Amino acid sequence: MDGKTIVTHAADASFERGLRSFFEYRHLGIPAATDGRMGAHVIRAVPGEHPKPEWHLHELDFQFVYILKGWVEFEYEDAGFVRLEAGSSVLQPPRVRHREVRHSDDIEILEITSPAEFVTKVVAAP
Repeated sequence: MDGKTIVTHAADASFERGLRSFFEYRHLGIPAATDGRMGAHVIRAVPGEHPKPEWHLHELDFQFVYILKGWVEFEYEDAGFVRLEAGSSVLQPPRVRHREVRHSDDIEILEITSPAEFVTKVVAAP
């Protein structure tokens, strides 16, 4: 992979609203370094906002989630209900139907995807 070293610092961190209204996203510069082949961001809860448990899937090739702080509960079509706490991770297969059920107010998640940009589709429950 050609490119340059990308360094980000917490002191310079800025979060913005994104795919989910109850989360804010801090982008880590990975899409620019990989020509969009990979994405990585830190996700945190928006205070006072809660998930709307809606079944959906992502049109992508790779999705990895690592819980940095707090906890989150998901339901997957193939694995059922799971609770992830700080230090837990999940490798979500491409196009697996899932939904977020709830999360702690202090949740922070590292998510890595390929490609960086992808389509999310609302789907029927399994």
